[in-house]
Amino acid sequence: MKKFSFLLVLMLALVLAACNNEASDDEDPSNDSDNNNNEEREQVLVFARGGDSESLDFASTTDGESSRVTKQIYESLLEFDKESFDITPGLAHDWDVEDDGKKYTFYLEEGVTFHDGTEFNAEAVKTNFERWSDPGHKYAFTDEGYSYVIYSIMFGGFKGDEGHVIEEINVLDDYTIEFVLNRPLGYFLQNMAMSYFAITSPAALEQYGPEINENPVGTGPFKFVSWTKDDTIVLEKFEDYRKDGLPKLDRVIFEVIPDNAARLISLRSGEIDIMDGLNPDDAAGVESDDTLVLHTRAANNFGYLGLNTSKAPLDNKLVRQAINHAVNREAIAEALYAGYAIPAVNPLPPGYLGFNDELEGYDYNLDKAKELLAEAGYEDGVEIDLWTMPVARPYMPDPETVAEIIQNDLAQVGITANIVREEWGPYLEKTANGEQEMFMLGWSGTNGDPDYFLGSLLHGDAAGGSNRTFYQNSTVDELLDQAKVSIDQEERAELYKEAQRLILEDSPMVTLVHSTPVLAAQDYVKNYVPHPSTSESLAEVELE
Repeated sequence: MKKFSFLLVLMLALVLAACNNEASDDEDPSNDSDNNNNEEREQVLVFARGGDSESLDFASTTDGESSRVTKQIYESLLEFDKESFDITPGLAHDWDVEDDGKKYTFYLEEGVTFHDGTEFNAEAVKTNFERWSDPGHKYAFTDEGYSYVIYSIMFGGFKGDEGHVIEEINVLDDYTIEFVLNRPLGYFLQNMAMSYFAITSPAALEQYGPEINENPVGTGPFKFVSWTKDDTIVLEKFEDYRKDGLPKLDRVIFEVIPDNAARLISLRSGEIDIMDGLNPDDAAGVESDDTLVLHTRAANNFGYLGLNTSKAPLDNKLVRQAINHAVNREAIAEALYAGYAIPAVNPLPPGYLGFNDELEGYDYNLDKAKELLAEAGYEDGVEIDLWTMPVARPYMPDPETVAEIIQNDLAQVGITANIVREEWGPYLEKTANGEQEMFMLGWSGTNGDPDYFLGSLLHGDAAGGSNRTFYQNSTVDELLDQAKVSIDQEERAELYKEAQRLILEDSPMVTLVHSTPVLAAQDYVKNYVPHPSTSESLAEVELE
């Protein structure tokens, strides 16, 4: 009914437009042209997404829906290129790196103010990094439940931890700051461009305390206005933004519409301007619609079936290898992604430093799977729980159907998979605690470095956190540790390739697909460029 009404309105509008054009032509065509040129579209962008932000304090969350918003409010010392993870200047216009890779000096932009009117300077940078690194810092708010997991992963722990890589932060003058490391970190500059490590106004931290997560104050192109939970977040143009002529939009509204199909209906009706989480099956329809534009992100992710290596029978490598042979990745990619995914071999997207393209992976081979299960002592079959995600993610737009396909695949070799369903929050918490056997999840890159994938998901130190397979291999850990501290990129690449070979042999997960997430926008939305990290600045976007 809604679609019929929209079509009817559209037809009436076309008829009226034709009548108006005829009348204008009769009167004075040049006047009509002038009027059209003088019309200006209101520069208010409505961006619809499937879920709300968890927090607007970027460093204390790993939620992609949060960084999508905070990317507009805050800025980091460095930035990523619009379409890649190449480093560009941010709040630091220049930087030096000493030859041993243990000292970084950043030269900061002068004359930059936070949204509250206070000055951005080197002391503000130091305050933010100390807040994240020191659980006892007055702005860490750990007693209120704040946790800086990504900081710990990317910088080797917190202040006082053996692995913490930052030894000193020295303010050399108001606009020069120095980071001294106790050992090299191969991706230190990549970290400095991550949106997790953007700079908050120290005055706002003092004013709002632990409520900073709902009162964000940065130096970015848009200021925070309001947040209605599970509904909308409203931002407005920061008139004193440091880049001339930006932002072009006057206001941005992030709207929550949980259902993918409902979001597309809203886009077609003109209620919203951009939507993410487009079902791959709907991509062709968007492409054929002259009023819409299909956008794609780089395949910077992978979805996987995790195998909890700490629980029987998944603690047996032969069982894990059998499951890898039993799951038909090609069929999943073909059935559910409409061509916007490729089967995955490695837990690292193609194109990354050290991606091992010499590995062939496990072929779909039911006889081999049965043979391995028999060798493991399960020739009469085995029963295993399979936890499925309750929400669609960029790497897995229809997790329920993927779970059913896997269940059917495993049944062919005598494995009974009992599908378990949980709400999203408990799902993440319980899988981190290791309550699951098999489970579905995925990972998207946010800094373009292989360690963000391999170190986060498969290093033994991350077990019980982002390593939900509880995979432990001391040789793999050693390879990843060596790669982390090397600043020789060729050496790093070889170390990561060897790590992937061992991981494939151990099979702590079934790497399913690398997906190409699809989005849709109105054709009048200009200069919108989806970033591989899943969060992009809207500063240059405008409506024509």
